Amino acid sequence: MVEATSTAKARKREQWGWCWYDWANSVFPTSVTTVFGALYLTEVAAKAAMADTALNGANPCPADAAGDADKLSHCDVSLLGLHFPAGSLWGYLLSVATVVQVLIVPLIGAIADRTPTKKPMLAASAFIGAAATVGMSLVSGSNWQLGAVLFIVANTAYGTSVVIYYSYLPLIAAADERDGLSSRGWAFGYLGGGLALAVQLVVYLFRDSFGITAGNAAQIAFLLSGVWWALFTIIPLRRLRGHTERPQGFDQGGGSVFTAGFRELFATLREARAFPLTLAFLGTYLIYTDGIATVANVSAQYGSEELKFEADVLITTILIVQFVAFLGGILHGLVARRLGAKRTIMLSLVVWVVVVGAAYFVQAGQALQFYALAGGIGLVLGGTNALSRSLFSHMVPKGKEAQYFSVYQTGEEATSWLGPLLFAIMASTTGSYRYAIISLVVFFAVGLVLMSFVPVRRAIQAAGNTEPSLL
Repeated sequence: MVEATSTAKARKREQWGWCWYDWANSVFPTSVTTVFGALYLTEVAAKAAMADTALNGANPCPADAAGDADKLSHCDVSLLGLHFPAGSLWGYLLSVATVVQVLIVPLIGAIADRTPTKKPMLAASAFIGAAATVGMSLVSGSNWQLGAVLFIVANTAYGTSVVIYYSYLPLIAAADERDGLSSRGWAFGYLGGGLALAVQLVVYLFRDSFGITAGNAAQIAFLLSGVWWALFTIIPLRRLRGHTERPQGFDQGGGSVFTAGFRELFATLREARAFPLTLAFLGTYLIYTDGIATVANVSAQYGSEELKFEADVLITTILIVQFVAFLGGILHGLVARRLGAKRTIMLSLVVWVVVVGAAYFVQAGQALQFYALAGGIGLVLGGTNALSRSLFSHMVPKGKEAQYFSVYQTGEEATSWLGPLLFAIMASTTGSYRYAIISLVVFFAVGLVLMSFVPVRRAIQAAGNTEPSLL
């Protein structure tokens, strides 16, 4: 009896330790990718163009660009013979970072499934990403190329660490525990990311009082983000166990770990055809998660361009989404305990259709309406992805967790251009961001219909895993 109690406590301790990595890594996509990365690297690139004007007599900037942030973004910078406006740098950088992640992360997932323990790889990925993020705080003057390289390194390390982290879920939680655990982790991540961002935004908004520039405030945000990521990663590393067990029939093979990793990856890609229902769920997920990511990424643009809100309203909205998403993640876990993950995801997609549809009717200048919309987005933002993560973990063959989650992660990255493309096309052809935002409903509607046809119980059986009592 005492031994059983001790085992249960150790299990809960490991599960809570796992949740802490959501808290640790969420600061990177929230603060670095979403808020401060574009702000700072665009400024540094524009300074490089201004310096080029002064040094070489070139004319990459408008004559009256100095001191005007909007006009500075039109300054031309060059790389490898290509010339483009500084304001376009971040978009190109995100695209390159995505390609690099898609190429590297699946290989790392294959290697992780072959190593005696995943924990050293999780540690290496997290600390490399954190160090690169801290390094971004040291970028100054006009050296935007260094900042770009450091961001790509940090983004790739973030992707690999997340894949390894996700792969722990089926190892540390029984079938009926995963929905609640995944929801708690996702909610915890939004709370941690929100708290870190709140501190960083205080520094940014009151920068004049601190005697610093906007660029200095962004550098402080990078520094805090990297330190936050590294320090809180120590908690899961201390609490997660090795989990060195191998699946039945596992063949260690010969050659280097990278050679074996490539061999394992190609074998998994060939064998994935034997699990068509798992792939059907994955395809469905990639459709609606593209809608989720697009709504999150274009909300500020919609608020600024169509609804004419100032920066203070947009910043408040970001924080509302972060903290409501914490509550939404917890709520999704509670609902899934009653209805099951699949039904809860479908209910969440219905709410997404309603919320995105409501965005069309928000009146310009009405901040309370926009805040209410942000609350609705936050309510379903984290929970939908959290339950998708746990549901997918049931459909993954044993011993292939990191590889399948690498496909899950990189598939999400590789298809992330569809939503922004539709948004841009609708905005340009109709001349209205209202039609652009409501067009995103299609991702949730299609995802809802397809999800209703995915036989998740049969998918779990086909993967040879234990079914949860509710789906």
